[in-house]
Amino acid sequence: MNTVDIEQVTKTFGQVTAVDNLSLSVPQGSIYGFIGPNGAGKTTTLRMIMNIFWPDSGTILVFGEELQGAGTDRIGYLPEERGLYKKMKVRELLQFYGELKNGKGLRRDVDRWLERLDLSNWANKRVETLSKGMSQKVQFIAAVVSLPDLIILDEPFTGLDPVNTDVIREAILEIRAQGTTVIFSTHDMNVAERMCDYIFMIHKGRKVLDGTLTAIQDEYGSDTIRIRTEDDAKALQNLDGIEKINDFGQLQELRMTRGYDPQQVLAAVISRTRITSFEVARPSLHDIFVRIAAPEAEEESHAQDT
Repeated sequence: MNTVDIEQVTKTFGQVTAVDNLSLSVPQGSIYGFIGPNGAGKTTTLRMIMNIFWPDSGTILVFGEELQGAGTDRIGYLPEERGLYKKMKVRELLQFYGELKNGKGLRRDVDRWLERLDLSNWANKRVETLSKGMSQKVQFIAAVVSLPDLIILDEPFTGLDPVNTDVIREAILEIRAQGTTVIFSTHDMNVAERMCDYIFMIHKGRKVLDGTLTAIQDEYGSDTIRIRTEDDAKALQNLDGIEKINDFGQLQELRMTRGYDPQQVLAAVISRTRITSFEVARPSLHDIFVRIAAPEAEEESHAQDT
């Protein structure tokens, strides 16, 4: 059973096609990651699921039916543009959001979430006194405190330090374990790889990837060599069978030409320098993202220069 079904949806703004003939299904109880370059159509798609935007054509079903009005009590939403009532106190604000969703004050749940996200000492402070990271955690609580069946999070980790990123990540996984479906967009490919049951990539309004990480990586095969050498990237220049080198300083990723034998690459590198590690692997999600998005970005840059 699917929580969300998108069928041949198109959305335009003037002459710009933000989403182009998109079809997508989000299984119930899954974590579905939306990735893509800035302006690719991620937020527009999320807003259409919420019924904030209406598609020009196609259908969107949430819980098996078309939404009436902007959102439902069964959906929690963290928008890309954060916004809270700054003059309200934190606990009062969160209870207010709970009452909007299901008519209950949810004080016990509010206090539990405040403690979980290390905000208990700020419960009676005005929102305007909070730091940016604290405000983001409060807005996350507002999206989840009513225990919705679907949670939509637009860039939930942006601006958070590593400690708070882990706190929100663990909270999302806990919510999913209770049966809630989670859709979130992110620019952090490591987060998408580790958390998501399914990954969807949109580029220039069109779907270019959709499936599990394993299925997506299988499309590209094991064409990546991760290698560490005593001479770093200097020893890897002009190797036969290598299309591209991604230099990460202490580690280099080599993309092999299709059909090329990695043992030949290994032999060539050994003849130049000492190897400390060598691994043949499938490409990372970061590398796949760049393969899709970078060529057209380079073309646009050249077009602007001419």
